[in-house]
Amino acid sequence: MITHETSLKEFSDQIAYSLSNYKPHGCKAESISNVVLGGLGGSGIGAVMAKSWLFDKATLPIETINDYALPQYVNEKTLVVLNSYSGNTEETIAMFHDAKSKGAQIVCIASGGVIKELSDTNGLTCYPLKTGFQPRQTLGMGLSYLLLILGECFGIDYAEQLQDIQSKLIENQEKQILSANRIFDYFKSSLKNKFVILADRAMYPLAVRFAQQINENAKLEAFVHPVPECNHNVLESYTDRLPTNFLMLYTEENVRVGSRFDFISGHLEMDNNRVLPLAIPDYDLYTIFDVNYRLDWFSVLAANALDADLMNVPILTSLKEFMSEVQEVQEDESEEG
Repeated sequence: MITHETSLKEFSDQIAYSLSNYKPHGCKAESISNVVLGGLGGSGIGAVMAKSWLFDKATLPIETINDYALPQYVNEKTLVVLNSYSGNTEETIAMFHDAKSKGAQIVCIASGGVIKELSDTNGLTCYPLKTGFQPRQTLGMGLSYLLLILGECFGIDYAEQLQDIQSKLIENQEKQILSANRIFDYFKSSLKNKFVILADRAMYPLAVRFAQQINENAKLEAFVHPVPECNHNVLESYTDRLPTNFLMLYTEENVRVGSRFDFISGHLEMDNNRVLPLAIPDYDLYTIFDVNYRLDWFSVLAANALDADLMNVPILTSLKEFMSEVQEVQEDESEEG
């Protein structure tokens, strides 16, 4: 199994892999009415990032789903893109069957498993994923594929941009790792505190990804609050000094939202809370890969400092085993009934 450190050092290779394995799926915006992106965990967060990036570029609605069922409006005019690294994620398999029953146009991303088998059986496009990774290590492949898939749909060719991003990631790797170490040094003394990440619209998917990586890699609590929404509720709970590490991710996309981060930082710092504002001056496609890369490294550094088991997720594994046993009981009861 590929370690997290190795997967990060070779992260740019994932972009190259997707570019070399991409082929046109043939679905154009003119032939559909909406897009649904399905996936969970490490296989689902790329969809949230792609949707956010296309916020002001897509000419049709895009929805992300991380559940068993698809919305009722899905029909033959819907493009459904499903991503499951193993190809055996039960929720994603259920979404596949739901999409097929509704007559949707389906494109899949998987390394194998049931999703690959279903795709092949139904003559559908299924983009391959390189094996040997933990699902959460494969964001580079999944996000690159989604940008190419959606780009083709909306008439945007992302291949050249992705090639440029790959080169920049290689060029800036040492600087990115140094940045991750600086963030780690800032939180080192309070590492066991829960993390709260506040983010604007553009950075929200990266905040969610960061929280997921802290959860799975470092085995720590992490939560995300979007700004400005949390200014209308959660902000009122920020009283006194809290056992919390606050990290703020925001762009210059909206000056009013930026002012809100200034207020929150000042308010928390009055009570000596540990706050790290990360203002992102240039929001572009490279920024998404770059910021994610730095924060992924932080989660690995934190995990190693806490002697957490980076490679294994025993509680999640236990849940999967439990759900499998429950399914067997439910199937037996259904047959008896």
